[in-house]
Amino acid sequence: MTSPAAQTSLSTHVLDAARGEPATDLEVVLSRMTEQVAAAHTDNDGRIHWDAPLHPGDYLLHFATGAWFASADRETFYPAVDVHVTIGAGHTHVALLLSPFAYTTYKGS
Repeated sequence: MTSPAAQTSLSTHVLDAARGEPATDLEVVLSRMTEQVAAAHTDNDGRIHWDAPLHPGDYLLHFATGAWFASADRETFYPAVDVHVTIGAGHTHVALLLSPFAYTTYKGS
């Protein structure tokens, strides 16, 4: 029988909704409880596929939006976006649509 970690995976996709393009090179930190699991930057398509071994449970995705907007000399209302999710066995995809003064998130496929 396979372990739950082998059956559990997580990815994220961040889109700059104001510009209609992927949010490239945005830092995202993945944590469980108070322990950091992994950190990565979005790729050229605004995506991260987390390679860290994961188990079903509650996680926090911390998107460093303030630093990302500042690096492009853009103003933002959100210095960070924190998304708390519960993942189960199988694959979970978390999408973030981002603009300087609004954001939305949803469970993708």
